Amino acid sequence: MRDTINEVKAECKAEYDRRAAGIDTKKAKKTTFAEAASKWRKEYIKTISKDATLQNRDKAIKILTRYIGKSSIGTVTKKQYQGVIDKMGTVGYPVKDKENPGKFIYKPYAINTIKSTHSVAGMIFEWAIKEGFRKDDPTEDAIIKEKALTVEEIEGDDLEASYLERHELESFLNAVMSHGFERDLETFYLLAFSGLRSGELCELKWSDINFDTTMLRVTKTLYSPKNNMRIYELTPPKTTGSIRSFNLDLSIIKLLQSYQEQQIKIHNRYKEQFDDHHTKNFVFCRPNGYPFHPTNVIERMERILKYTNITKHATPHIFRHTHISMLAEAGVDIANIMKRVGHDDPKTTTKIYLHVTKKMKQDDVNKLNIQFGDLLKMNTSTLL
Repeated sequence: MRDTINEVKAECKAEYDRRAAGIDTKKAKKTTFAEAASKWRKEYIKTISKDATLQNRDKAIKILTRYIGKSSIGTVTKKQYQGVIDKMGTVGYPVKDKENPGKFIYKPYAINTIKSTHSVAGMIFEWAIKEGFRKDDPTEDAIIKEKALTVEEIEGDDLEASYLERHELESFLNAVMSHGFERDLETFYLLAFSGLRSGELCELKWSDINFDTTMLRVTKTLYSPKNNMRIYELTPPKTTGSIRSFNLDLSIIKLLQSYQEQQIKIHNRYKEQFDDHHTKNFVFCRPNGYPFHPTNVIERMERILKYTNITKHATPHIFRHTHISMLAEAGVDIANIMKRVGHDDPKTTTKIYLHVTKKMKQDDVNKLNIQFGDLLKMNTSTLL
């Protein structure tokens, strides 16, 4: 009984505080979280230019609505919200059970999804405070529990699967030479020896490459949600670190110069027949000048992989990690590697760097053994 009385007192005080703070309690109670999120979205959409960003926000809203969509925006508590975060990391979402058709199993959300959703929740409740729906933000101080890795998971983290070894890269590039289509050679050599993302590769313009200084500049990324050659958007990179300039090997520069000469001829032939040439100066583009999209790079790579003995799950992103491993093996320090690739996740770069350098140290020991192994063959009986 005492607890009930205390709870009533606490609620009365909270109601008094809300009214004192100018909160319209009736309006707040009638407005669900889902309704508030929808109103927030209408305002938020005016402040962004990237469709991809909005898609991520919509995904977060959908997740939050699943848990607290029917709850009043003004009454969601810290405890209730913490429960949402906890359930995302444990119960998660339903997926079809492949072994039992018609049934579902639950899969926890990835930690990055939880963090992204938490960020959106904070923006929605901040908007709710501004609009007078409530006076506090229940997302403050919420704890996102990152799953601790087991020994088995740590030892099972196959870093070597995330990049191509030298012989695998050689196999792939040989396949490109023998079986590649037009521009495959330039595409995959540039990816392997630059660490570019696919979106960064597709946005490149000839003005981004200085043949005299061998410098390549990255200032944007290409986004095309409908994969339509005429509908695309050039947007700033996600992080300031992705905006960068770095030198290319002279052999890559010569390869691109030759490619440009051939491209000019192709474009001139097109202009003689048609009057809709897209004059935006893209490096990797169709005869009509419109840029290729990252999905095209994926399709080209899948085709080339069939001519190799590579068994790893390889997408164009593997060349980015491969480039990191190549730089580490070449003795480039980790700080400069990160600047060159514009890495937004230092953990990945660091893990690959340490893995490669550790292997190099082991190789040094093996080389020492090969050269001086005979000196190490001591007669242990003489030591007793």
